[in-house]
Amino acid sequence: MRKKVLITGFDPFGQDQINPALEAIKRFKDRIIENVEVVTLEVPTVFHESIKVVIKAIELHQPDVVICVGQAGGRTQITPERVAINIDDARIPDNRQKQPIDEAIVENGPVGYWSSLPIKRIVHNMKKSGIPSAISNSAGTFVCNHLFYGVMNYIEKNTPHIRGGFIHIPFIPEQTINNNAPSLSLDVIVRGLEIAIITSANEGKDIREVGGTIH
Repeated sequence: MRKKVLITGFDPFGQDQINPALEAIKRFKDRIIENVEVVTLEVPTVFHESIKVVIKAIELHQPDVVICVGQAGGRTQITPERVAINIDDARIPDNRQKQPIDEAIVENGPVGYWSSLPIKRIVHNMKKSGIPSAISNSAGTFVCNHLFYGVMNYIEKNTPHIRGGFIHIPFIPEQTINNNAPSLSLDVIVRGLEIAIITSANEGKDIREVGGTIH
């Protein structure tokens, strides 16, 4: 039976006119990759609204896997996240000018949720294909972590058979023209996410090997 993966990407936020997460997922629209059906979704960089949009898509499409993708400017690798934490602590406002500070995402919710994606296998497979990748142990405290936590909270309570997680990606070159930030080409990012999609859909267990850093 064909597996289905929902992959999401945020719209641009802050001072950026482009978001590589959105540009990357556009490449997957209406694609079937190695018998995996891919559904794409643009997500607003907005606290709470982002969670609602993705939950609605989960209920509509009933995917086997949910992979949320976000920009992490300054990182040099594609970084699957290990854990989402129950806190919003925004250094800048979201796209509706909301800036929660030291607020729980879910009142009285668990401190955190682990990714249920095979994150070490994803990293292993990316590296095998020559793509810079590493486990990240911090998804931050902005809308990326917020969405990651909200999606995992929904999955645990309503659809525990669905795998879910978050992947951060670096800037793409056109975002770094006026600064010294590292970047990866959009083609490399797309190839990395393709590996993440196939691995998450088809691999039942993660592997045990050393890996993980705090970004």
